[in-house]
This record gives sequence, structure tokens and C-alpha cells, in this order.
Amino acid sequence: MIPLSLAQIATIVGGTLNEAADPQAVVDGTVEFDSRKVTPGGLFLCIPGARVDGHDYAATAIAAGAVAVLASRPVDVPAIMVQPLGKIDTNATALENDEDGSAAAVLQALGKLARHVVKTLVAEETLTVVGITGSSGKTTTKDLISQVLTTGGPVVAPPGSFNNELGFPWTALRADRDTRFLVLEMSARGIGHIRELADIVAPSIGVVLNVGHAHLGEFGSQEAIAQAKGELVEALPAAAYGGFAVLNADDERVSQMAQRTSARVITYGTHPSADFTAENIHLDELSRASYTLVTMGQEYPVELAVSGQHNVLNSLAALIVAHACTIPMKRAIKALRSATITSGRRMEVRELADGTIVINDSYNANPDSMRAAFTALSVMAHPAPDTHRSSWAVLGMMGELGEESVAQHTALAETLGACGIDHVVLVGRCPEMDSLCDAAQDIGVSVVSVDNKEDAVSYLAEHRHPGDVILVKASQAVGLWTIADAVSAAANGAAE
Repeated sequence: MIPLSLAQIATIVGGTLNEAADPQAVVDGTVEFDSRKVTPGGLFLCIPGARVDGHDYAATAIAAGAVAVLASRPVDVPAIMVQPLGKIDTNATALENDEDGSAAAVLQALGKLARHVVKTLVAEETLTVVGITGSSGKTTTKDLISQVLTTGGPVVAPPGSFNNELGFPWTALRADRDTRFLVLEMSARGIGHIRELADIVAPSIGVVLNVGHAHLGEFGSQEAIAQAKGELVEALPAAAYGGFAVLNADDERVSQMAQRTSARVITYGTHPSADFTAENIHLDELSRASYTLVTMGQEYPVELAVSGQHNVLNSLAALIVAHACTIPMKRAIKALRSATITSGRRMEVRELADGTIVINDSYNANPDSMRAAFTALSVMAHPAPDTHRSSWAVLGMMGELGEESVAQHTALAETLGACGIDHVVLVGRCPEMDSLCDAAQDIGVSVVSVDNKEDAVSYLAEHRHPGDVILVKASQAVGLWTIADAVSAAANGAAE
């Protein structure tokens, strides 16, 4: 963050200084919500939560070197005070059990501070802000874009998918005058959320990946999801002022967003009409893609280090962002060749000592990412026309699908059959998983249903063989990565 005095911060966030605070004291360190990560010169956020209250750690943060704390309740250390907002209607995770709006007040102040810092840096023309939205693939694409942009200067991006109402401004405040690029995921649980995020960080480049079924239960329809995602391109500056809208031409709902922006539109996809087109796509034995990029009258060979054909589109988006940031195409392609998914449990491919391949894609799941994972599993199970490795899909429930939940789970059976998956293990008993089990059995897919993760580990230990390919995937709340870890430990231990 840029250096600011406590008096300046209080004015920016609409707060007041308590008696212990020195108005001239300067915050020139990081902003933190974990007192264990406070550094000298920093600012500590006193956020009341469901399990702990940050106000209880105010003195600890000051002792660790924080200049002051941002608080909504009285504390005996230097503080910028904001008033609780009162009872608010929200389903945001970070605000659960926020009875008097104390947490909301601190987060609102954090957003105001991030807005000031980022807009100051943008006005100084030292920072380019890239916003990424879509129903799936945001975190992977963020990782790819960040690694490509590092060839053009220092990059700030969130760890993992830390993109909620706390993680978004916290990440934005990592930017300082040395930062060249700020890359942010922009997610939403309702209409207007992305517009609010864009108002904080003023992106000049907006990437829209897809409009799928994630959060369908909260939005009610894909049309509503498209309306929300399109708020990003609406917020971009006009083309004359450096605005770039990067749109997936293979997704009709996304390509139609070109009508909602005055920014320059650059499209990508597999159809020749796209501005950046992927042709001659080939997948290796680990489902890593290579293809020919056709753009601006030129052809370039591209190779990816990440697994899954769906990452062809994500990589095209990364290359367009590099182009918009004036990074030479050959340099961007070279960086992409070694770029990996640095955020864990997303198409994380492990080649084990006994020859088994585990695809740990357990961080999250929706119908679109499930189907992409099934395709990658099928490719890895058939690395050559005359080669077949036994394939396993270990699956848990997909969350946040609302009234469509049972139907969306049931529909996965058809893709499992079409991909020729040999064995399916469904973890957990609920109407969604029971319906998927019945549908898969009806079309001849070999499927078993188990009660819990422990049973799944036991079943795999008894029935899988060295050299098999195992996909583990579910929504994050299910926690299926413990299965991937158990299989990996057993396979590597048996081979030693």
C-alpha cells in the first residue's frame, strides 16, 4: 500500500481517531486481519468473526509493529474508529453472525481505503488493473495471467481464490508504487456485486470467461448470471481511454456482452471468427494442450504445462491480456509454456511412485467444471489409440445449484458415460448423489455409492490398481482432497 498518515486514512474511510492515535503517524506497511502476520508499519483490521474477535488481538498487533488498528469497538491502542452499521441483510460468508454490523463497518472502510489507494496508483499511470470474472476458471486464469504478466513487471494477485469482501480489498491493498499489474478475481452472489467491486479498483482490462451454472441457486437463471458478469465490461473505460474487454467467443452469452461496453473488444475461442483463435489442438498423455494461435495475421505455436483442454481458452485469455499490456507475443507464449496452476487443488496432477495418476481437482465443482474434468480424465486414461488405463471418478456433491441441484447432478451421468469412465465412486448420501447414482446405473456406468470419505478411501484401497487414473472432485465443503492425499500416500508408500 502507499504510505498514508492515520489522519488521512481516517478521512478516507469516514472514521475518527481515538485518543491514543497520533494523526501524523504513517502506515507504510501491509494491512492485515491476522495478528500473526502483522509487520512493522502496518495496519491491523479488528474484524469480529464467528469464532474470534479481532478486537481481542489489537494490543498483540501493536506489539508486533502495527501503527494502528481499524476498529468498530473501543480499544486501548491507537485506532481508527468506524461506527457499526447495525443489522444488515447479507449472505456473505465473512459477515456471518455480524449482529450489529461491526464486521461490515470494518470491511466497508477497508473497501474505501482500497479504492483510494488503487485509484491513486491508476491516476499516476503506474498501475494496470485486470479484472477476471466467469462461472468457472477464474482462479486458474488468474494464475496464468499473473505468471505471464510478470515478464512485464511486478504483479499483485490474490492467493488461491481469496476473492470475497475481505480478500478482494485486502489483495488490492498489496499494490504499491512498485506494482505494475494488479490481477483480481471478481465473483458475485447477486446482481450489482461486480459493479461494486469494479468501483473499488477501476479495472481497465476485463476478462469474462464463461456463463455457466455456478451459483445458479443464488441467481435463479443463467440469464441473471450473464447480467451480473457483464457488469465488469460495463465498468471498463472507453477504448479511447485504454479499456479492453476480453470476451470468450465460444460462449454466446459472453460474446453478446460486446454490446454492453465502450471498451475495445478482443475475442478469443476456437472459431476462426475470434480475434485470438486456437487451431490444431492436441493433448498429450497428461491432457496438456498444444495448439496453433492464429491472430493478427500471424501463427504461433503454443504449449501448456497445465492439464485439461478447457485451459486452452483460459490461456488465450492470458495471451490477450499480455497483448493489451504491450508484452510481446513471443515473450508471453514463452512464459505461458512454463506457467502452472499455483492455487492448490485445481487440476493438480500427481504421478505417483506406483504409476497411478491422481487428478486432485477437489477445490470446487460446478456442472461445467465437472464435465471438463471428466474429459481430462478420459484423455489421461487413453494416452494412445492402443493404450488404456483404468479410470476412476471419485465425486462429491456440487453446491449452490438451488432448485436445479438434483437435475444438474443427474445430467452428469450422460457425460460420464460418453467419456467412457470405467469406475465411479459417489461420496455422501443425499437426493443429488442418489439421483446421479441411479442415472449412471441406468446407462451402464459402473458406479458405487459410499457414505463418507473414509469409506471411499477403503474402497479404492481394495479395488484400484497401480497405473490407474483417479479423479477426485467435489465442491470445497465436501473436502474430498483428503481422499487424493490418502491415495497418494498409500501409492507412494507401497512403491518404496
